[in-house]
Amino acid sequence: MTISSDKPQIINHSTLSLDFTPHSTAWLPRTARVCVVGESTRGTGQVHVYELHRGGLQLVSKSETPAAFKCATLGASPLGRQCMATGDMKGEMAVWDLERMDVPVYRAAKAHEGVVNAVDACAGRTVGCGAPEIATASRDGCVKVWDIRQKDSPVAQIAPQRGESTRDCWTVAFGNSFNNDDRWVAAGYDNGDLKLFDLRAMAVVWETNLKNGVVSVQFDRWDIKANKLVAGTLEAGIHVFDLRTLHPEQGFAQLRETQPGSNATVWAVKHSPHNRDLFVASSGQGALSLYKYNYPNARSAKDDKDRAYGVMGSLDLIQSATVAEQPIASFDWSPDKQGLCAYTAYDQTVRVGIVTKLNQL
Repeated sequence: MTISSDKPQIINHSTLSLDFTPHSTAWLPRTARVCVVGESTRGTGQVHVYELHRGGLQLVSKSETPAAFKCATLGASPLGRQCMATGDMKGEMAVWDLERMDVPVYRAAKAHEGVVNAVDACAGRTVGCGAPEIATASRDGCVKVWDIRQKDSPVAQIAPQRGESTRDCWTVAFGNSFNNDDRWVAAGYDNGDLKLFDLRAMAVVWETNLKNGVVSVQFDRWDIKANKLVAGTLEAGIHVFDLRTLHPEQGFAQLRETQPGSNATVWAVKHSPHNRDLFVASSGQGALSLYKYNYPNARSAKDDKDRAYGVMGSLDLIQSATVAEQPIASFDWSPDKQGLCAYTAYDQTVRVGIVTKLNQL
């Protein structure tokens, strides 16, 4: 791993203290607003929307719900609306219109038997990339997929097999959704298992074990043919997979790096919406690290049995900066302004940051 010269900078632009514990944040498209969800000391759910104004964050709206929120996403929001899917501590998944938080527009009250640890969604704003679906991952070991146009039952469920021990599923992500038929789900578990599911075939595409609990996972883009996948784990592990070539024995090619400075958890990995080869990883030490993936000259080769296998490139650490005093649990890029981002930390803050010179990478 090399560190680039003439490095971009990771800068805290503004910081706002919160009176609740934030678990997730999302940047609202075509706005200067971020949404933060979490839990109060009373155990209730909090949804706050802030707007970047004159160098600071100003509260636009706030709502409270009976159950505390653990995760949220805007991925299934239809064009022209601000709809957020949430998972809570009681196992419920719901979709909310941020302009009207009194009643959810969709609710699965008994989505899971345990905490909904993670939620992802796709196809809300895209034509030709499949149904608007939401994936939830839970402490009960299940991954469920929901179509918000259907009733409150999942359209797909990935559960432990009979006799298989139940593992806590910590993270989930959509990918390979490049047409109306194909779609994959990646899921990471507390024992280090990483699994890729093909929803079209309803089968496991591939699985491996990363030796440490998988805390975060993301495809570089969900709306293209499967290209790359990044996973963050306990003990500072960052794993990059090339998904273009699956060898029958070796699986997908991968490389592993250790986030600099500590053995802290990699809480979030997020690819830049403007350059899918750039991603940020957030750490339990309050740091953000910017990486760039470099492709090899050839992405595949043949083994002695004339079978194709993947060839990995290299990963550059472009910049790393400590920007908070506690773990950075969530991170999101602005979809409109390159380098603009928002992140929440367990020091009960939400911050807006700027990553400079991305257009030069």
